[in-house]
Amino acid sequence: MIGFLRGKLVHKAPPLLLLDVQGVGYEIEAPMTTFYDLPLVGVEVTLHTHLVIREDAHSLFGFLKEADRALFRTLIRVNGVGPKLALTILSGQSAEEFQRCIQDNDTQALVRLPGVGKKTAERLVIELRDRLPALGDTSATSPVSASTTPMVAHPKQEAISALCSLGYKPADASRMVQSVNAEGKSCEDIIRLALQGTLK
Repeated sequence: MIGFLRGKLVHKAPPLLLLDVQGVGYEIEAPMTTFYDLPLVGVEVTLHTHLVIREDAHSLFGFLKEADRALFRTLIRVNGVGPKLALTILSGQSAEEFQRCIQDNDTQALVRLPGVGKKTAERLVIELRDRLPALGDTSATSPVSASTTPMVAHPKQEAISALCSLGYKPADASRMVQSVNAEGKSCEDIIRLALQGTLK
């Protein structure tokens, strides 16, 4: 199992990023909560990782916070929740927000996340109510200097594409992005605002 990777951030296009570790490029999928705090391209970063091995693919998932990886691992143990849905949940809510939803039995907040229906939300609350306290301190982060994300050529289009990758329908993703004042904002900032508007 690959526990963590430390290397130079080469490229980021949510939900994928490319990390150069001593000349080897690792493609890693990460939630938006990680993308928000990534450093500039070219800067070294450390990611806590989880490797999912299937017959048709090996997928590597990365997280800046150990607590996010712990929550990811807890989520994929829930019946009906795979890595993609777990990534979507972590993109829509922080670990702290998700934990509050579980503790407060707030299924209404959970069903606002793409791919989470009423039954899945209820299952999450029932199965995770007694597991989440073991996640520990959600404030722990890797020793990374967060900085402003560099501007990209077409941040609105990249934001729409990223939201589609997270499970939103193209029409919904486009509507969410168009509702945001994107002037001068990075792709990650647009996604953050779009998700905040949806989850209100």
